[in-house]
Amino acid sequence: VQLQASGGGLVQSGGSLRLSCAASGVIFSIRAMNWYRQAPGKQREFIAGISSGGSTYYGDSVKGRFTISRDNAKNTVYLQMNSLKPEDTAVYYCKVDGTNWWGQGTLVTVSS
Repeated sequence: VQLQASGGGLVQSGGSLRLSCAASGVIFSIRAMNWYRQAPGKQREFIAGISSGGSTYYGDSVKGRFTISRDNAKNTVYLQMNSLKPEDTAVYYCKVDGTNWWGQGTLVTVSS
C-alpha cells in the first residue's frame, strides 16, 4: 500500500490550501480514510475522516474550517483547509482507517 500526500506549503493566516492523498495497492472505494496532523512537540491529532459511503467526521479544532472529500475514481482523498491559523502549522498525514498504513506527510506552515 502506498499513500502519497501532497499540497502542503507556506500560506498566510486566513488563507487556504488543499491537500491530496493518492492511494495505491488498496481497494480504495471500500476504505474509510483519515487525515491527522502533528505539530512540533505535540502528539499526532485526528483531523478528519470520511467513510466509504461519504460520511464525514472532524476534530473540534478544525470543524467548520476544513472539509474532507474523496474521489474514488482517482483513489484520492482531499482535505480543503480554509481560514488557516498559525496553530494549524503541522505535518499532515493521511491514513487508511483501521490500519497502520500512513502516508509520508506533507508540511503546512501558516504564517501570522
